[in-house]
Amino acid sequence: MTGEVGHRLRAPSTLHAFNRYEIKYLVDAADADDLRAELRRRLDPDEHSGDQGYGVWSVYYDTRSLRFYWEKIEGLRFRRKLRVRHYGDRFCVDADTPVFVEIKQRVNRVTQKRRVRLPYRDALLLCDRREMVRHEPSQRAFLEEVLDLVSRLDLRPTAMTGYQRQAFVGQDADVGLRVTLDQRVRGRDRDFHLGADAENRLIVPPHKAILEVKANERVPYWLTDLTAARNLQVVRVSKYCQSVEAYGLAPRSVFHVPDHDAHDAHLVHDRRVRDQRPPRPGAPEREQSPTPPGLHTASTKA
Repeated sequence: MTGEVGHRLRAPSTLHAFNRYEIKYLVDAADADDLRAELRRRLDPDEHSGDQGYGVWSVYYDTRSLRFYWEKIEGLRFRRKLRVRHYGDRFCVDADTPVFVEIKQRVNRVTQKRRVRLPYRDALLLCDRREMVRHEPSQRAFLEEVLDLVSRLDLRPTAMTGYQRQAFVGQDADVGLRVTLDQRVRGRDRDFHLGADAENRLIVPPHKAILEVKANERVPYWLTDLTAARNLQVVRVSKYCQSVEAYGLAPRSVFHVPDHDAHDAHLVHDRRVRDQRPPRPGAPEREQSPTPPGLHTASTKA
């Protein structure tokens, strides 16, 4: 799936905003196929998922003191984070690739997400170089908010996450419901260009997947019954926090998904042979991120 195809449905307009409730569960990867089969009986697959799903890659911005990280860990009723997100194959990312600049915030129990679609070069100008970019009038207020955040709080790229997602959407009475299953959750703490050929570490054990239920108003009874029958427990997992903690940027929190089994995981490689990919002009040297003492997570190149 190319980057352009991966954005068509997710970008109904250049400025997109919505509110919803989000619930997360930790799932055994061995049960993922059965779970997907049950979801397909009730929900329609996202038209971009296909058989294998699609990649989701995000660069998160934070302060030197990790303000947004600590707001999440401390459970503040109002908290937010800034990220640049790409859907699809990260090795297709170039300056013209459409990406999303997003502010995701939590107000009490409601998750609000506002985002604007920009070429990647403009996203970097805005968030890294702190310069206003060309925009439509309807985008200006949001872009000014982003520019104020990165300038006033001195935000900088802090951690990256990536995973393979399969998504399902509600039908009939369940319109507005979205359920996603994320596997092979990876991260890194450097080489923040979305297309960089850099090492990524598994930040959630490979035998676990993250199920997210996203609803505008309510979660249907059949879905709560399904999670109860499978004995799924609600978790407060954050992929950004997982990445921060996996690289030793902050101590492990009580919400950290244990990785004690991750050292048994084999290395996961790109489907492409790396030597057959020409290096991206100006790309940084590829470097293995050091493993903090006592951390046994697997490195990947995918």
